[in-house]
Amino acid sequence: MFQRTRPTTAIGGGAQILELIFHATVREIRKGHGNAIVGLLMSMLQSLILVAVFYVMFAILGMRGAAIRGDFVVFLLSGIFLFMTHVKSVGAVVGSEGPTSAMMQHAPMNTMIAISASALGALYLQTLSVFTILFVYHVAFEPITIHNPAGAFGMFLLSWFSGVSVGMVFLALKPWFPGFVALASMLYQRVNMIASGKMFVANAMPGYLLTFFDWNPLFHTIDQARGFAFINYNPHFSSISYPLYLSIALIMIGLLGEFYTRKFASKSWFAAR
Repeated sequence: MFQRTRPTTAIGGGAQILELIFHATVREIRKGHGNAIVGLLMSMLQSLILVAVFYVMFAILGMRGAAIRGDFVVFLLSGIFLFMTHVKSVGAVVGSEGPTSAMMQHAPMNTMIAISASALGALYLQTLSVFTILFVYHVAFEPITIHNPAGAFGMFLLSWFSGVSVGMVFLALKPWFPGFVALASMLYQRVNMIASGKMFVANAMPGYLLTFFDWNPLFHTIDQARGFAFINYNPHFSSISYPLYLSIALIMIGLLGEFYTRKFASKSWFAAR
């Protein structure tokens, strides 16, 4: 009567995992705020505040001429949306529930489902925020023209994927160095305010400055996204392959580390062996 039924086929097992990820994602989204509408508005408000701050800063400093010729708000949004998605996914993965969480006592829940739910929850909120803000701006203020919407959205997804991969590395180190990981992940997110290059155009930057940004996968995705968004901008100093290959490498390292460290997350587990 109280025995949990197990799927007997691979398709049944995959369907059960997907169902668990779905419910865990809903729980992760609702955990931030009980009201889904308020949670979405809070996510949108963070992006809008950044847009307003940078718009005022560019206007006061007279830097609007340094932007790409075209819709200046789209220039700002293309950087801020990808930046927010990247740092939010890093924070979501680092803050996901680990092997010592009480939720792991409920079979068949495991850490990979929790990580997937955190990452997908961040992607869901950011995607909804992006489309809502773009729709409101397009309808209420000025029509938006994006040269290659599919390519721009692909860079948005790559920014999310690169954030997940960085978060996986931090998560693998978290049981061993919790204080360091908390500081390092926060520092990484703060540094990306500048290192992401969302305020600059890569083609207009001198070579000695590019070396300070070229290591960052988010710098490449933002610059490539602007190449897809604006018909008159062709990025020369960034690539799609670098953030993609780096993200795959980091996520594999993070998965290997997580598989190993979950066995030693509690001293009592090691003592019982």
